[in-house]
Amino acid sequence: MNQSALELRVYVPQDSLAIALGADEIAAQITQWARQQGLALQLIRNGSRGLSWLEPLIEVQARDAHTTHPRVAYGPLSPQELPALLATPDWYRGNSAHPLYCGPIDAHPYLARQQRLTFARIGLDDPLDLNAYQQQGGLQGLRKALAKAPEQVIETIQQSGLRGRGGAAFPTGIKWQTVAQAPGSQKYIVCNADEGDAGGFSDRLILEADPYALIEGMIIAGWAVGATQGFIYLRSEYPHSEKILQQAIQKAYQQNLLGANILGSDCHFDLHIFKGAGAYICGEETSLLESMEGKVGLVRAKPPLPAHHGYLGQPTVVNNVVTLATAPTILAQGAQFYADFGQGRSRGTLAFQLSGNIKQGGLIETAFGMSMLELIEEFGQGTQSGRPIKAIQVGGPLGAYIAPEHWHTPLDYEAFQAIGGLIGHGGIIVFDDQANIPALAKHAMDFCAFESCGKCTPCRIGSVRASEIIAQLDPAATNYAQQKQLLLELCDTMELASLCALGGMAPYPVRSLLTLYEDDFHPHAQETPHA
Repeated sequence: MNQSALELRVYVPQDSLAIALGADEIAAQITQWARQQGLALQLIRNGSRGLSWLEPLIEVQARDAHTTHPRVAYGPLSPQELPALLATPDWYRGNSAHPLYCGPIDAHPYLARQQRLTFARIGLDDPLDLNAYQQQGGLQGLRKALAKAPEQVIETIQQSGLRGRGGAAFPTGIKWQTVAQAPGSQKYIVCNADEGDAGGFSDRLILEADPYALIEGMIIAGWAVGATQGFIYLRSEYPHSEKILQQAIQKAYQQNLLGANILGSDCHFDLHIFKGAGAYICGEETSLLESMEGKVGLVRAKPPLPAHHGYLGQPTVVNNVVTLATAPTILAQGAQFYADFGQGRSRGTLAFQLSGNIKQGGLIETAFGMSMLELIEEFGQGTQSGRPIKAIQVGGPLGAYIAPEHWHTPLDYEAFQAIGGLIGHGGIIVFDDQANIPALAKHAMDFCAFESCGKCTPCRIGSVRASEIIAQLDPAATNYAQQKQLLLELCDTMELASLCALGGMAPYPVRSLLTLYEDDFHPHAQETPHA
């Protein structure tokens, strides 16, 4: 065949995880190979598909004189394995005999079983390609929002049942309405992109794979509440996300998506990035606002709420990345379309992030209602070690460990609240039967002590004392009952008297581990080798 008639479009992800695993080197190797072969190559640095265990995942689509071949994937592909793939006959047309061949990735069971709404575009194309964004449905929500009165936009969000995806699950429409009705000379939209939970990466995927969805969502929120200024409070540990966001914002200004008279309307909205202070506590909305104002990130007492007295004392919407990035889908498809997903008061979808000792870690967007065990078994395919699952933590580093008898609980806010758990940001971390349970309990309190802003005594002092007790806790000791009671009382004090969720939730993992795995706190339990 005439090689000059062959055109290749190769997708190499540019998100942080893929780059850490060698994606930049892979992209350079493919470019050099195509040049040596005399092939026409279009190299696209797309975003990640969210299938973490397959990264770096490359996709290729070949076109010759007569045929456009399907877009097929290979992964996980290291720079060391790439030369062998490039030497494989017809690899770019899809060589199913290759051990890393994944076929058309959209048909992969991991993706095919999902219900991707907010994350429908991630990995499809260059995240900075605004034309591709529009071809994939982008800006439809914004155009429909600008054709509505602001109060109609808020009503649409309320009817959809969207709740905050940052952890607190507060109804988004009510928050927007409160800000819209609050008196103020200047109103603000603040995106909380200070994603600090261990095992949490859904915000980063939006930032790096679909940044225009966030920008579009923030403009919609601004139009709805009368805010003309927006800020993205970005985690300082996300430098690659910052680079992509800066370019996306610049292009949005160039295309009249930001600034004055957006898309020919009366809407005016300016957007800026504010780099975070590097503290977990700044993920709490009032501490975040203090940081933005140039102060130490200390938690504010409530009331007043940020919706009334937020950034610079003005009414402020504070939503997380996924919440804001979901708004365009709701406005484009309608409130009922979104509300038809989920169950009870948990409407729509949530992006669950599966990590830990798991064979197939990644992002799973699905409607509320699937059981936790079903999600872990169907998508995660069990533990990476092949050993039995022992413990599952849901909701980030401050989330409770869920008892085995509750692993079949539907993943929705109310169902988890009923069993003493929380879904939070959607992170699920799996541990096998070799996990060190006392170390996990101590880590929760150590984490709280290290990240505490220090403003309130229960969190500042209680976490340190609790960590000390856990380190010495021994069910065989004569003072065990006394020490256990003291630990539980400390947990109660922290939960009830701390100013914010950091101190208030640190007891959750400790209590749950002590209840479920009390025997493991015996010092000899960790010395016994497993079969």
